[in-house]
Amino acid sequence: MSGISKGLRMGGWVFAPRVLPTLAYVVLLVLLISLGLWQLDRAEQKHQALAERAAAFRAPVVDLNDTPTRLASHEYRRARGSGRFDASRQFLLDNRIQDGQVGYRLLTPLRLAGQDRAVLVDRGFVPIVGNRQTLPELPPVPPDAEVAGRIRRGPSVGIRLGEPADNAGEWPRRVQYLDFDYMAEELGYPIADYLLIEGSLSNDPVVRRSGRDAWRFGPERHEGYAVQWFSLAAALTVIWLVVNTKRKHKRATGE
Repeated sequence: MSGISKGLRMGGWVFAPRVLPTLAYVVLLVLLISLGLWQLDRAEQKHQALAERAAAFRAPVVDLNDTPTRLASHEYRRARGSGRFDASRQFLLDNRIQDGQVGYRLLTPLRLAGQDRAVLVDRGFVPIVGNRQTLPELPPVPPDAEVAGRIRRGPSVGIRLGEPADNAGEWPRRVQYLDFDYMAEELGYPIADYLLIEGSLSNDPVVRRSGRDAWRFGPERHEGYAVQWFSLAAALTVIWLVVNTKRKHKRATGE
């Protein structure tokens, strides 16, 4: 007597999955579904972040002289402030590239009128001239100023190696990464935990450019990856069913 004697019988077919292939199938299926769910979660996070950015751009302009502000609650908000620039103590954020040139972001403290703290104003890109041993000449700043722009976190680095500055004791101070505690200590007065990116409020980038383009790819790409992982899970299931389904052997009859 030959043929499949165990399993789920369906007409002329028998579904009889073996233990080891089934265990491998379950492990791979859980992995593929988990990857798909993770991509959906990443897509939802980016959708939420885009909505928060859009709301921030629609919100009224923040007056830094009258409103206590923090990065956590005011990021991407349009803002304006007035006070005195501390031109004698400025920071050069190193390793910046713009239009193919290597240079710095120039960060100037603005001591807000009527407050005991300052905000670091990102005044733009300054290219390296000659070699790194010679710091570039900085553009002049008026002592009294009114500045408008956007509240931003500023550039970040994955790993902080060594001290923030490589020319300690000198001004302008060249820093390798943003450390607001270090900067406040060197300045001798408190500063906000964000940068004010200087620019005209009437020329703010549209929400799409400050949202989706700020990432390497947006939520739609994550949703596409999720579909791919779920499709692979479905294909794996079909293969497992086909491999483990056999046609029933008919008994041989004779006289």
